[in-house]
Amino acid sequence: MRTKIVAGNWKMNKTLAEGVALCKELQEALEGKKLFCKVIVAPPYLHLASVASVLNKGTVALGAQNCADQESGAYTGEVSAAMLASAGVSHVILGHSERRAYYHEDGALLAKKVKMAMAHGLTPIFCVGEQLEDRDKERHFEIVEEQLEQSVLSLSAEEFGRIIIAYEPVWAIGTGRTATPQQAQAMHAHIRQTIANKYGTEVADNCSILYGGSCNASNAKELFANPDVDGGLIGGASLEVAKFLPIIEAFTE
Repeated sequence: MRTKIVAGNWKMNKTLAEGVALCKELQEALEGKKLFCKVIVAPPYLHLASVASVLNKGTVALGAQNCADQESGAYTGEVSAAMLASAGVSHVILGHSERRAYYHEDGALLAKKVKMAMAHGLTPIFCVGEQLEDRDKERHFEIVEEQLEQSVLSLSAEEFGRIIIAYEPVWAIGTGRTATPQQAQAMHAHIRQTIANKYGTEVADNCSILYGGSCNASNAKELFANPDVDGGLIGGASLEVAKFLPIIEAFTE
């Protein structure tokens, strides 16, 4: 059985005090509940060590939103995978559409980041997804395949078995638009088949593939009911426990 996951990507939100308070509130809300998914939060870099001290890692795992492609050295402003691991981080989001679009991160760079993260025991949450124009031209499957091939399909089967994939239709991030459950399932199934073509059905069947496009309390249950949707990478709705908790609780078995 592949792992069901709900991961919260805070992006550039919350002061340090607000972030610690949010994690304390989330931890308290989940305490004693029977959960049917793994919960991850990914605050900004600045918050990680402080947040790590208030989380029960058995309930909520700690993720980062990015990492450097270098081990260490004269890279002003960068944060290495080793630093993240030393702060209690277990997961790292790589290839998010905002990193690709605003900071021009390409497949070759992301391949280096994936390798670096895994070398330090971090689990990459590797993001793929198409722009609206790609979907309108019916190139969405092709685009996502290319993103996988450029960065992660060169991994060994054992290495690939340690990563999580997140599909984010870029046209649905922060826009209020959401892919229909049918659109989400079609892409998730295509991603799983692409993985199977490379590594075989066992590796593909064990890979968790998350949906990341305006997932919220009202649509999570329907999205997660799809056979190839294994959870969500949640943006805005992860910034309030009242909105994040119902998404976590959308998994009932």
